Amino acid sequence: MKNIEGKHDRFFADVYDVVRLIPKGRVTSYGAIARYLGTPRSSRVVGWAMNGAGVYPDVPAHRVVNRNGLLSGKMHFATPTMMEELLKNEGIEVKDDKILNFKSHYWDPNKELAL
Repeated sequence: MKNIEGKHDRFFADVYDVVRLIPKGRVTSYGAIARYLGTPRSSRVVGWAMNGAGVYPDVPAHRVVNRNGLLSGKMHFATPTMMEELLKNEGIEVKDDKILNFKSHYWDPNKELAL
């Protein structure tokens, strides 16, 4: 069991490392992070990692949304509106829990962090 937990911890740490690289005013998706980490079918696990990101204040979890720009993780913030407020503070417009002009704010780690 310890080996599985170690892999889980490492994957979460890798997710957090990618999220720390998302520039202010930009957002990405769970799936984009999963693809960047070489595990394209693990977007749900990326979501689980983001659910626990609140204990790491240097991880800008508000910049990770679903593939349609919906604030699907907003319930994991201290208040129901905190995720939206943080995005708006970075110049991202949100309406009905969805990022407006999502494509113009989208940051793809596969393109932006290409080796």
